[in-house]
Amino acid sequence: MRILFAIPHYFAREGTGGHGSESGLAEMRAHAVRLCLASLQQNFAESQGLIDGREGVRIHGANPDLSASITIALCTTGDSHLVPDLEGCFFNHIRTNAEAPYLGFECHKVLRSGLGRYDYFAYLEDDLRLADALFFAKLAWFNAEFGDDAVLQPNRFELLDDPSPFKLYIDGNLHDASISPALQQAEEERHIAATAFGQRIAFQRVDNPHAGCFFLTAAQLARWAAEPDFASPSARLFGPLESAATLGIMQYFRAYKPARENAAFLEIEHLDRRYLGKIFWPVPGEPAALRRG
Repeated sequence: MRILFAIPHYFAREGTGGHGSESGLAEMRAHAVRLCLASLQQNFAESQGLIDGREGVRIHGANPDLSASITIALCTTGDSHLVPDLEGCFFNHIRTNAEAPYLGFECHKVLRSGLGRYDYFAYLEDDLRLADALFFAKLAWFNAEFGDDAVLQPNRFELLDDPSPFKLYIDGNLHDASISPALQQAEEERHIAATAFGQRIAFQRVDNPHAGCFFLTAAQLARWAAEPDFASPSARLFGPLESAATLGIMQYFRAYKPARENAAFLEIEHLDRRYLGKIFWPVPGEPAALRRG
């Protein structure tokens, strides 16, 4: 399998915005980006092995049947980035002159340029960690079951261990119920299911398919890239960052997520915690409880 990842990366050292790329410490942001990049290499490429204690300590390559040939394109604009702090990571640095909020649409162009050379095309924000080595195997299964008109989005989550362990999926229903119907017909084939790993797995179309990422087959990307507005900057969905990640798949595909009862079937970690530990806190002694503020 050949996979092309395109990642928009931006950091404003003097920023005051609400996103991690516009505020916070450079060291913390660089660490999050390193984790994002490393996770791709650790789970889908050659950077994984098994210790063998016989005949001295040897390292054997691990997961060759699950590995892929991956290319990572890290897209930046101007000098607002932390690339010098990412030494040792594997990526191609794509320099652009895009307006920072619209950098994601430059990633779309990078993905389109790979048509004919890759099997899967992935877009993800630089604060996401993908830690499931079966991620693309699950996507391939989903595509085989439901066809290329359907796209499966992962559930994005945040983790916290102090003052008590908790995992929170952060992309629930929208406050404004009028946004989704203007962009997708979510009632069409809203609930689907199929058997995987001996279990019935449920998926549903949701009014908020945003997860800061998308993953498409070559056929799906080719279909979308033929649309006249492909890679055209837009802010129709909340803003340009969300639009780059999600607007196109809402408009041109049936976008699904694993249902709440099996949310972990396909998921991705949000490293720049926006909710857990900032708005909601676990309650020690009550494993299923969160308190606000």
